[in-house]
Amino acid sequence: MSFPAYPEYKDSGVGWLGEIPAGWEPRKFRFLFAESAEKIDDTVVGPMLAVSGYRGIEVKEYEDDNQRRSDDDLVGYRIVRPGQLVVNTMWLNYTGLGVSEHEGHVSPAYRSYDISESLDRRFVHYIMRSSIHVDAYTRLLQGIRPNSLQMSRADLMDFPVLVPPADDQRAIAAFLDRETAKIDAAVAAQERLIALLAEKRAATISHAVTKGLDPDAPMKDSGIEWLGQIPAHWSTPAISHVCDEIGSGTTPSTNDEQAYGGEVCWVTTGELRETGIYSTRKRLTEAALANYSALKKFSPGTLLIAMYGATIGRLGWLECEAATNQACCAMRTSEPDLGRFLFYVLQGGKPALILLGSGGGQPNISQEKVRQFRFALPSHEEQKTIIAYLDNACSRIDALKAKALSSIRLLKERRAALISAAVTGKIDVRGDVDE
Repeated sequence: MSFPAYPEYKDSGVGWLGEIPAGWEPRKFRFLFAESAEKIDDTVVGPMLAVSGYRGIEVKEYEDDNQRRSDDDLVGYRIVRPGQLVVNTMWLNYTGLGVSEHEGHVSPAYRSYDISESLDRRFVHYIMRSSIHVDAYTRLLQGIRPNSLQMSRADLMDFPVLVPPADDQRAIAAFLDRETAKIDAAVAAQERLIALLAEKRAATISHAVTKGLDPDAPMKDSGIEWLGQIPAHWSTPAISHVCDEIGSGTTPSTNDEQAYGGEVCWVTTGELRETGIYSTRKRLTEAALANYSALKKFSPGTLLIAMYGATIGRLGWLECEAATNQACCAMRTSEPDLGRFLFYVLQGGKPALILLGSGGGQPNISQEKVRQFRFALPSHEEQKTIIAYLDNACSRIDALKAKALSSIRLLKERRAALISAAVTGKIDVRGDVDE
């Protein structure tokens, strides 16, 4: 789809905006937005709101009700009214702003602004979140630490906001509402496909490691809930019975300057991505291994599983010699095929293993629970056959997932480019809006 340009352009006077349509004017933020002074005092107003880089302002969702703040804790939080611009100046480089459709409240780190009557609210939402504007915010951020950069109030007040004629604003907003809805629907379809592929992958693995590949094999009751019926000639050992070594590691004190920056790979749960680990982001010194008795190197082929936290149940295996932190359980077997089979077993048995954990919203699996976890074990030849089957099946599914992820990336890039082009007048969409 191609769009015409505006009939006439002029210099905006703003380097990063370049030329703009004749009749459009850049105006400073201070002349278009008025900061709201409303804060929670006696009565909490609406739900907690948060900003999504992709969707804008939305009701905050909690994984655990214990994360919700009490009414007393919310005193001083900023009130947000529908139609206000909400800004988190510490996240502007991540599109941390948007026009709210909700009434609610936000952290004191946010600010809410009433919008000039000369501006269409939907147009404001699109232009202030456009990629060209986010790039401009990013250049103005100040601070020392990368994750706490912030735009100053003075820079925000002086920030140029492009103001087209009112009819143009409404036409652009209507066009973008329609076109982004189409793109968002296409993204949602790809996300549903990815979810279905994940379900298919999990089901394929689970069936293969509990029922085998021979549909005519005689079956028996395993006596283990997550396994159910298994081939009659399979055994059900605990993981500790088939591994030569099961262990973990630790985290050296962050104040110990002699522990970090060496040549020893050190795995944390964030690096467990269901694949091989060839290197690590952080490294330890040989002195750290000597000074911390809980640290040791595990050999290539060692299987790793995350025992707690947001990454619980994630897997990986070592392709290099490495130590681990305390949240990784390391399992090593002298039989490479068995190690690979266990990798698939733990993927198929992940829900059952997590159920053995303790804790609240994010349960912990102890190393002892991993040791005691029982699974269905076929003969060595069947292991090899199942591994080959699953390698092939998962590879096909993963290729489809990669294609869907690529489609999502391209759709989002098109969405961002379309918004930036429309709100800055690089394309004229006025004739493409239904009257």
